Amino acid sequence: MGAGAAGVRASGLLAHLAPAARQHLLKLGIARQYEAGEVLLREGERSHHVVLLLSGRVKVTSRAPSGYEAVLAIRGPGDILGELAWLDQMPRSATVTALERVHSRVIAGSTFHGFLLRHPAAALVLTRLVAGRLRAANLRRLQFGAYSVRRRLALVLLELDEWYGRDTPDGRAIDLALSQTDLAGLVGASLESVVKALREFRAEGLIKTRRRHVTILRPQALRDVS
Repeated sequence: MGAGAAGVRASGLLAHLAPAARQHLLKLGIARQYEAGEVLLREGERSHHVVLLLSGRVKVTSRAPSGYEAVLAIRGPGDILGELAWLDQMPRSATVTALERVHSRVIAGSTFHGFLLRHPAAALVLTRLVAGRLRAANLRRLQFGAYSVRRRLALVLLELDEWYGRDTPDGRAIDLALSQTDLAGLVGASLESVVKALREFRAEGLIKTRRRHVTILRPQALRDVS
């Protein structure tokens, strides 16, 4: 595919760059394609390049010593990955795995640094992006302590719908292939409790599911879940 990014996320780095900076960034690094299930970045590795997503979606995960895997975020076209290890020069804090075919630019840390020196406004955009991700992480921590699994699952489904939902005759289909384990990781709960909540949502007519796909039938009722 070409150098452009398809379906750039409104919250991604590319969406907030000036045209000249955006075109410059799209020319940096080397083009890489990843298939679903391939790892782009691995938790614990010592590398400091960044990855610019051009198309496709990925999940960002971190694994506890017990083996539990938390899904920290879903990223899409226009997002930058690996910025924390580039900023603090520490090992990778998370693993990034392709959920579908992904096209990207892999940019050396020194090259990315040079880009930010040449485009100072882009450095401010990156700072705001990192701050936004920190705010989101803080909100998620609050939700873990304050809300039930049902409420947290409802909020996750509504957030996924906001970013990846599309209208269908039945309702809002979340156009993202997530397993029940992935949903449990996003909710921050056990697989068993999330499976139970999904079963309850289906029985209440809030959603319907098929393998790795969810359709929201009654969005307002889902918002009212306590």
